[in-house]
Amino acid sequence: MTLRPNPITTEFATRIIDLACTIQAIPAPTFHETQRANFFLEQFRALGLHDVERDSTGNVLARMPGSLKTASRSLVISAHMDTVHPLGTMLGVHRLEDRVIGPGIGDNALGLAAVLGLAHLLQEKHVELPGDLWLAINVGEEGLGDLRGIQAIVNRFGAGPLAYLVVEGMGLGTILNRGLGVERYRIEMQTPGGHSWVDFGKPSAIHELCKLVSRLAGLPLPQSPCTTLNVGVIQGGTSINTIAGRAWLELDLRSEDSGALENLVRDAHNYAQAFQQPDVQVRMERIGKRLAGLLLPSHPLVMLGREVLSDLGIDARLDIASTDANLPLSRGYPSICIGITHGNHAHSPDEFILTAPVAQGVAQIYLIVTRAWID
Repeated sequence: MTLRPNPITTEFATRIIDLACTIQAIPAPTFHETQRANFFLEQFRALGLHDVERDSTGNVLARMPGSLKTASRSLVISAHMDTVHPLGTMLGVHRLEDRVIGPGIGDNALGLAAVLGLAHLLQEKHVELPGDLWLAINVGEEGLGDLRGIQAIVNRFGAGPLAYLVVEGMGLGTILNRGLGVERYRIEMQTPGGHSWVDFGKPSAIHELCKLVSRLAGLPLPQSPCTTLNVGVIQGGTSINTIAGRAWLELDLRSEDSGALENLVRDAHNYAQAFQQPDVQVRMERIGKRLAGLLLPSHPLVMLGREVLSDLGIDARLDIASTDANLPLSRGYPSICIGITHGNHAHSPDEFILTAPVAQGVAQIYLIVTRAWID
């Protein structure tokens, strides 16, 4: 296999890593992305991009105009700016010889830096694309954000663009052409409560909820299609010597197959409702839903992604995950999600990215974007 020269220099890759460290230091928990949004507004305006705006959802968008006078379809490239780490998290990074460590550095500070870096690169190389390139820095990808940012973007552009290219900091070499179905629920239990001694024997919302968690954890889940269940949050009670009158949990259900997911939702609902008693009230509310979607391996966008990775000496792997790409894929619009480097420990304080592959990752998005209009 003959490799093509990497258009990204080591110096430029270092700039991207430095930029990612700057972005990582700006707090942006889901629903609190304003500071990071303001940073991108300033950056896009400094570059002289067109139609720079922050929309009503909180997304930041900018346009690099296409060169053709006749109408040509646009391309949307996006990266989410929110992070799972709450306000007050100690940010900043620790840089080692081969990696950068810090909460949110790969998910998704590096992805954001790569999209902004792409705009710099296209300008520095004086590249004129046939159609408009829309840069979309979106909110609400993580947790209960429920893809509200990318939903607003897809609602705006619809089926018009050639494709929606979603960028994450980690996962280089993997092309996510399938969207994983996800449903999320809050299950709440309420009881009269009481004193831990005087009213002993009366139902406790916490005790009942824990029994439910135990039963949910025992549900048989198919391995094919892969299906998962997770209780990620549980809260309730008033004090150590009070029989809890209220407790609730947040439940995450996922499956590669929409039918298997529906079955799991039904089972969870039936298990929860079985706890209804005169003194135990159960309420199950859906708080999030990500529809599944698929872009066939034979689609030109997937083939382009594989071709670009091959040119960079990387073996491509097609996979499934829950990302912003779910939204356009669920509506039948061409979309893939790609990564910039390798890393690990996402969503933890010890999250890290490897620095050496960054040049290949940035080259990947540059080559996909510059080739996207080629038939």
